[in-house]
Amino acid sequence: MVVMDRPSQIIPCGDFLLRRLRGQRDFAQVFRLTEESLDHLRPWMPWVAPHSGKSTRDLLAKAETKWARGEVYTYGVVRDGTFIGMCQSYRGPVPVGWRMGYWLHPAAVGQGTATRATAGLVAEMFALPDVEYLEITHDLANTASAAVPRRLGFTEVRRERAAPPVVPSGSGVEVVWRLDRPTPPAHGAPAP
Repeated sequence: MVVMDRPSQIIPCGDFLLRRLRGQRDFAQVFRLTEESLDHLRPWMPWVAPHSGKSTRDLLAKAETKWARGEVYTYGVVRDGTFIGMCQSYRGPVPVGWRMGYWLHPAAVGQGTATRATAGLVAEMFALPDVEYLEITHDLANTASAAVPRRLGFTEVRRERAAPPVVPSGSGVEVVWRLDRPTPPAHGAPAP
């Protein structure tokens, strides 16, 4: 396994890829993707309430800065040159633990895309030397988001009261799933 200090900027995922956001050059696609997904996202993502051109520009500027600092890695999920979703990994409260998030355009759901995108990012994150575990957090009522960590072998580790702002369709309970770094095979032993 190659050890890197940052994940790849492009992660192939079969019929789509994850591509690092490219700042303001991605403004039109990210704005349109979010705009077309508002009704789909609003029940679960409190950050969509103030959606605007300014909030999109701010997101893209922060994505550049935080990537450079090694704090957040944000990707567009791209199929045939068009953004169909986004995913990211960001430092959690413990330096060796990272959190992950994902969302898709409503026309892209139900096709396994979120699971495959997250799997691609999981592999990239575990190629980094300082990542010991990954976590995915979602509201208890968001069963679609729960399917992704379950399919990828994450284990539910706790439920906790959601920090404000609580999502409009939410239960107020956050479910936290964890996946630990795979243990490398013993020297000389075949990989499973």
